[in-house]
Amino acid sequence: MKRTPFFEIHQHAGAKIVPFGGYEMPVQYAGIMDEHKTVRTAVGVFDVSHMGEFFAKGPQALSFLQSITINDVSKLTPGKAQYSAMCYESGGIVDDLLVYMLAEQSYMIVVNASNIDKDWEWMKQHCPSDVTFENKSDVTALLAVQGPKSLATMQKLTSVDLSAIPYYHFAQGNLVGVDMIISRTGYTGELGFEIYFGIEHATSVWKAIFEAGKEFGIAPIGLGARDTLRLEMGYCLYGNDIDQTTNPIEGGLGWITKLAKADFVAKSVLERTKADGPKRKLVGMMLTEKAVPRHGYPLLVNGANVGVVTSGTFSPSLEKGIALGYVDQPHTEVGSKIQIDVRGKSVEATVVALPFLKK
Repeated sequence: MKRTPFFEIHQHAGAKIVPFGGYEMPVQYAGIMDEHKTVRTAVGVFDVSHMGEFFAKGPQALSFLQSITINDVSKLTPGKAQYSAMCYESGGIVDDLLVYMLAEQSYMIVVNASNIDKDWEWMKQHCPSDVTFENKSDVTALLAVQGPKSLATMQKLTSVDLSAIPYYHFAQGNLVGVDMIISRTGYTGELGFEIYFGIEHATSVWKAIFEAGKEFGIAPIGLGARDTLRLEMGYCLYGNDIDQTTNPIEGGLGWITKLAKADFVAKSVLERTKADGPKRKLVGMMLTEKAVPRHGYPLLVNGANVGVVTSGTFSPSLEKGIALGYVDQPHTEVGSKIQIDVRGKSVEATVVALPFLKK
């Protein structure tokens, strides 16, 4: 198991450590409920250094990324980021990812921790020889500073005007004496930033952020609250809600699937799926009685199986059980009634529009 450069800090903070994506990671500190509410009301810091960072440079870097991702990379300009995904020829999802345009002919691609090796090999197979392609995952630290007080916290540490960075844009600037990428992105639905920098600065940057956020009640946040926060927003988690057996159209990622652009891997398959209509669809469900849905629970209508829960939790903000799951097409409309088999008990749920938490 690998460790991030913040591992000893997590231990000293009393974190419960679990294996995740090939790393020893903190799942919680004070408790998932408290950590969740800290991010929704103040500011919290996530160590997400387990994520992977690849860099593509050269005259053919754009066409390379265009050919393997489903979003339109040509729409990017320096300082802008894009949510996207890569598909196998079958239409199944290799991974979902972020593409950053750093400069002309220069890009950073951020992938999920559990997929770093798989993604790297798959992308290298499609990479032209004249593209410089580097994997800097092991030397890059990544922190997510999220919550309503994240801007006030981070602005103390840099001369970059953070309020001027729009959502899904970034600045390359200096924060506490360290050159880094400061990105207006996150996985929580709150105001927040994700910062990328060299691992040699891990301890000093962490300490500076916590000193700056002390007046706002800043706290370290584990993977447990990261999951409840993202699920309230209806954000997909690779390995649960999307994987090699699901395609972007049925997984609710049609909005990033740009079929009008030039050819890319799986384009023809996705065009057919869109034209014919998916046979199933990833939907949000809210429970009408007290229970906690979990990954793998069957979904039923009149006793017949119509799907499966892919992610489920008790929402700390809504104080209700919520779930994502694939449901057969006739039962995907908002307002549809579905029963979730919770350990042998049939629990009523209603299909709702995402996100669960309307902000």
